[in-house]
Amino acid sequence: MPRFSRSLPIVILSVLVVGVGCRSLLSGGGAPNTPVVASTPVLSGEGASPTPSGVVAPEDEGASPAPGVTPPGDEATLPDLLALRVELQPVVSGMQKPVGIANAGDGSGRLFVVEQQGVIRIVQDGVLLDEPFLDITDRVGSDAPERGLLGLAFHPDYESNGLFFVNYTDLEGDTVVARFSVSDEPNRADPTTGSLVLTLDQPAANHNGGNLVFGPDGYLYIGTGDGGGAGDQYGNGQNGQSLLGAMLRLDVNGGQPYAIPPDNPFVDDPDVLDEIWAIGLRNPWRYSFDRLTGDLYIADVGQNAYEEVDFQPADSPGGENYGWPIMEGLHCYPETVDCDPTGLVLPVVEYDHSGGNCSVTGGYVYRGQVSPEFNGVYLFADFCSGLLWGLARTADGSWQVAELTQTGIQISSFGEGEDGEVYAVGLRSGTLYWLNLLPLED
Repeated sequence: MPRFSRSLPIVILSVLVVGVGCRSLLSGGGAPNTPVVASTPVLSGEGASPTPSGVVAPEDEGASPAPGVTPPGDEATLPDLLALRVELQPVVSGMQKPVGIANAGDGSGRLFVVEQQGVIRIVQDGVLLDEPFLDITDRVGSDAPERGLLGLAFHPDYESNGLFFVNYTDLEGDTVVARFSVSDEPNRADPTTGSLVLTLDQPAANHNGGNLVFGPDGYLYIGTGDGGGAGDQYGNGQNGQSLLGAMLRLDVNGGQPYAIPPDNPFVDDPDVLDEIWAIGLRNPWRYSFDRLTGDLYIADVGQNAYEEVDFQPADSPGGENYGWPIMEGLHCYPETVDCDPTGLVLPVVEYDHSGGNCSVTGGYVYRGQVSPEFNGVYLFADFCSGLLWGLARTADGSWQVAELTQTGIQISSFGEGEDGEVYAVGLRSGTLYWLNLLPLED
């Protein structure tokens, strides 16, 4: 869940970035509020070390794509981020602290909006239905800013089995992942069908993660925070014996309450729990799969200086270590110490806390039909500043990022419609917005 932190200045890297303010391509540095894409990590002081193994510096002449990264094919059209902009158009208002959006994949076109206090609402044909889809406020603890009903994922076979999954903090503040079923009425779930899938003790009120996503492989991905506090004080980020600070991958069809996918990366490693798909996360606040390529984008909230977006290619066997708390973004944590990035997977983009930035909200790769110019652009935002950016891969496998708009909204979550269109919700505005993606006006 987004949180507020103090601001620190941006680090300057020699990378490819795009600034909307001047609508020009900038090389050799960033500007305040402009994310930077990964080139070389800053490991201590003012100097940058040589590029670690497996990380390609995109400005190097003749550089090839990083391992596992597939550049767009010849038939793909590279998005021109310099020529794009975004307008947020209200769809419906009147919701209470919305923190999530999902679709059921059942052909109904409905959007399901998660309200933090424990309610799921339905938006159908542009109308917010009066009756909630699910109300479990009696079992949800939302007494802290990062607690509550935080995640919703519909089973890939929801149209036939009526099953969906939620992630919430209970009245004790601990994480619960539970399965529910729809009732005989398609717009009403049956709250009595709740069954536990997973529970996690939470030592602090913050960093609960909360997202739930089914991957293209049919498995349920659960992003967990590091347990809260500050500076990974509970030591979970690099602890393979904890399910906190990790991405979990469960087979909810193969056993009760779940089975371990046989190809999970640590099933034969006694030092790492079988459920873990990747480690080294601080507080993954929204992650999503590209519905076309299967690539995974993870927005991980930073400590007090840098926000990041991590990338996992579709052909990854898992096992990534995203670095927390050894690193925050592309920097050692804390920046006053030396660190060794060997074996870590660095983010593809980071930004600092200047200009009111504080907490990244991850979005989606656009695959809709209304705005083909945005095909392949990953959209993400900052919760505090309201800035919204686009991220796209270039033909050589490097990355390009651009500020697309200042929304003026505390975007708590993005969502994707069945048709690939992208939506967002404002925590305090209580409004669902459609992202109208447009060419830049002259």
